[in-house]
Amino acid sequence: MLPLVSVVIPTYNRLTKLSELMEALVLQTRKDFEVIVVNDGGESVDSLKEYYPELGLTTIDLMENVKHVQARNIGVSFAKGEFIMLIDDDDLIVPTHIETMLEKIKDADLVYSDVEIVHYEKKNGVREAKTRHLFAYELDLAAMRRFSTFVPSGCLYRSYLHDRIGKFDPEMKNYWDWDFFLRVSERFTVARSEVAGVLYDFSEENSNQSKDLNSMRFYLDRLSDKHNLGELPTKNFWLLLEESEVKKREASSKIVWNGMPMISRLQRLGRLEEA
Repeated sequence: MLPLVSVVIPTYNRLTKLSELMEALVLQTRKDFEVIVVNDGGESVDSLKEYYPELGLTTIDLMENVKHVQARNIGVSFAKGEFIMLIDDDDLIVPTHIETMLEKIKDADLVYSDVEIVHYEKKNGVREAKTRHLFAYELDLAAMRRFSTFVPSGCLYRSYLHDRIGKFDPEMKNYWDWDFFLRVSERFTVARSEVAGVLYDFSEENSNQSKDLNSMRFYLDRLSDKHNLGELPTKNFWLLLEESEVKKREASSKIVWNGMPMISRLQRLGRLEEA
């Protein structure tokens, strides 16, 4: 039988964090999914097949680093599921996430989740939450043209969308996700899951592109030209959240994460070997 959901994960030299995500996938209450890991020219991730044999991992090893957008495009081209779920290699999902998203997408073509933005600190090789910030906003398509609250990590959509609107735009390095959302919402139905089912890593050590203000303007202008968005502000992410037009969209959400760290089999075995 074909999998219902194809989970696509691009990765580059984050084996430990990726192993934590594998642990999160093993714990899912819905099991009818496949996992496709696109190794974007980094260190081998094949050891995860031994640590998590029940996931039946498909790993795609790229000879060179093609960057995250093209890596996702390669991953979705291998997907066999009716639905595709994107997850970043440093993010986590709660055990009920896939089940919740499948229920929510019944009347939609794409559904995205509320998230908790987490600043981690490492203790004995394990990421523990230092701070947690709820990121939950009402879905307002007009407002989404000014400030996107679409988080692609953990989103779920029908695989036929790529047949109808194409894959992710590799020319949109910083705003590929916002671009994808706008392209989908122009022709299809989108929905928001009012459950904070995704743990989004925003730690200081994380090389997250959304914190890099230097390269934002070029891609923001490109996005604006592509979708006729007009002048868009370039500000620090946290300052943007305090803007009045963003604040008024704040919404309640169901918090389901118990705050406990996700410890993978790779980490547990490593700790045992050290002992």
